[in-house]
Amino acid sequence: MNKKERFADYKKRVSACKDCPLWETRTNVVTGEGNIDSKLVLVGEGPGENEDLQGRPFVGRAGKLLEEILLENGLRREDIWITNIIRCRATIREEGSVRNRPPRPQEVQMCKKWLEEELSIIKPKVIVCLGGPAAEVVIHRGFRMTEERGIWFKSPYAPFAIATYHPAYVLRQPGRAFDELRWMLSEDIAEARRKAENPEEETAPDQIIVPPQEEGGEQLSLF
Repeated sequence: MNKKERFADYKKRVSACKDCPLWETRTNVVTGEGNIDSKLVLVGEGPGENEDLQGRPFVGRAGKLLEEILLENGLRREDIWITNIIRCRATIREEGSVRNRPPRPQEVQMCKKWLEEELSIIKPKVIVCLGGPAAEVVIHRGFRMTEERGIWFKSPYAPFAIATYHPAYVLRQPGRAFDELRWMLSEDIAEARRKAENPEEETAPDQIIVPPQEEGGEQLSLF
């Protein structure tokens, strides 16, 4: 099967997933979308309310900011691949309303096989992790955004991986902090585009940091 056929088969199977309790409250399973042949993949945390309703990643306020920054760097969302570490919205009911919540570790772990399969289809050269939770899955556990943002790592899922701030986190910052983090996000995406498009950098050089081996055996490499 070619990439499109493999992804269609994958999407059919993941849409029926009931591996964790999130299936009970979801409206739609949200898989990745974009250019299936892209060398550049953005990985966020998970769907929010708008994504759950539309079945597409990054279509709310954070998605609009991301699209603005992509355009500033000569990219459209149709040019790259955008996905998340989980495929169903994680929610909590408080005072009669349903709100987003961070996914629980077991939910992330149960969905990891779907992320791995999706990335094995795309086979990206560069992954940009949007936020710490994505970096903990793609790069290494215990990732520290304030100390490790903007550093290139070799990931089991791509020769090059980098982490930056999630657009939703940027939107929550007031005044000057918003401007500074928005600039950082844009700069990191610009650097990721340069890395993805540079034919002279096809494999990670020695100075790229390789995450330490996690306990419990080797992680499956997709390359």
